Amino acid sequence: MNPRVFREYDIRGVADRDLDDRMVHALGMAIGKKVPGKVVVVGRDCRVTSPRLFAALTDGIRAYAEVLDIGVVPTPVVYFAAHHLEPAAAIMITGSHNPPEDNGFKTMIGKETIHGTAIAELRDRVSELLTVEPPPPQFPMHSRDMIGTYVEFAATQLQLGKRKFHVVVDAGNGAGGPTAIEMYRRIGFEVTPLYCDLDGRFPNHHPDPTQPENVADLIAAVKREGAELGIALDGDADRIGAVDATGRILWGDQLMILLGKAVLAEVPGAKFVGEVKCSQAMYDELDKAGGHCEMWKVGHSLIKARMKETGAQLAGEMSGHMFFAHRWLGFDDGIYAGARLIELLTRGTRTLAELAAELPVMINTPEMRVDCPDDQKVAVVTAVTAALRADPDVREVITIDGVRAKFADGWGLVRASNTQPALVMRCEAATEARLAAIVATIEGYIDVARKMA
Repeated sequence: MNPRVFREYDIRGVADRDLDDRMVHALGMAIGKKVPGKVVVVGRDCRVTSPRLFAALTDGIRAYAEVLDIGVVPTPVVYFAAHHLEPAAAIMITGSHNPPEDNGFKTMIGKETIHGTAIAELRDRVSELLTVEPPPPQFPMHSRDMIGTYVEFAATQLQLGKRKFHVVVDAGNGAGGPTAIEMYRRIGFEVTPLYCDLDGRFPNHHPDPTQPENVADLIAAVKREGAELGIALDGDADRIGAVDATGRILWGDQLMILLGKAVLAEVPGAKFVGEVKCSQAMYDELDKAGGHCEMWKVGHSLIKARMKETGAQLAGEMSGHMFFAHRWLGFDDGIYAGARLIELLTRGTRTLAELAAELPVMINTPEMRVDCPDDQKVAVVTAVTAALRADPDVREVITIDGVRAKFADGWGLVRASNTQPALVMRCEAATEARLAAIVATIEGYIDVARKMA
């Protein structure tokens, strides 16, 4: 067993190398033993390896507990099922936005997505179970459709205005396409699908809307169709990307400004949670509008836990994870976030392009990834932190998650990715020249640290 597949907030690896049937069966047993005799909901994405993982996992679960199979669904539908049906546990088999050969598991016990020490304990239990003869399945497995229930319930939570417009949805051939199309048509919108058929090989582009090249086709389709809004989903649809009619990409932190201000119109003084990759403009704008926005760690499990601790109405990550507690259930849901963006636009007279034009102008990089082996990531970030603390141009060093260094006119971030063998970088500044200088500074420290690792 490769212990590194047990990460901070999920389990993920190369499916045919790291997730063999025996290990996955033991994982199912470990989860089943935590909820003996009860019901475990299991959903899966459309990756080629998902059927194999589903069979091994559910055989393991059924040694101790009953399985409710909800089929090929986006991750938010599994989260919804955990709230709506209240099973003892729920598991989503997905590689999210990772390459096609990857896969993994997002696990909930009750309504809580496990992370950190709970995943480490699960890893240790799986390791123990691999040493014993596995018992055969004893409990039944039933099937149930949850997509229709999810769509209908989401529609009841929306408060749409009168304005209508054309929407394009690019699901990157991931699990969310059919569900998103059904929801947006259900609430009365003309929708053009783009790569919304399920194909776990992702033949058209990688299902990660944080990379500009992956939304190029969506931008072209929005312009071709004369649409006001383009919505991009990642592989399991827990993240959203958006483009306006001019082809401008709106990143997660920019969407947080728009959606957060809409929440503040209903809940004055609302609390929000962002993360370390988000623009300083997001924190400033939401605070200026009367909200209270806290910076927190990256990671869907960590953000959800922090939202509950603080009573936040909305949280968001630059990567497009959007978590609505306001008129929703507090989990990351790219499809529902898209519906809330549509709702916002229906209730005013201005287009998305007009609203986007009013956002603060800061110059920033997209989320950049620097290849770095898993066993070197922490050491490299530690070395970069020390270098930044010693840099006389750095005004403040924030170590909530990785290191975010604040300069007089910008900031730079380096953190270890929790899902890939990579470091994540993002920088922001007031001018192109200053941004280039901050990027060069951060990259220089990374290069030195990688040589020392």
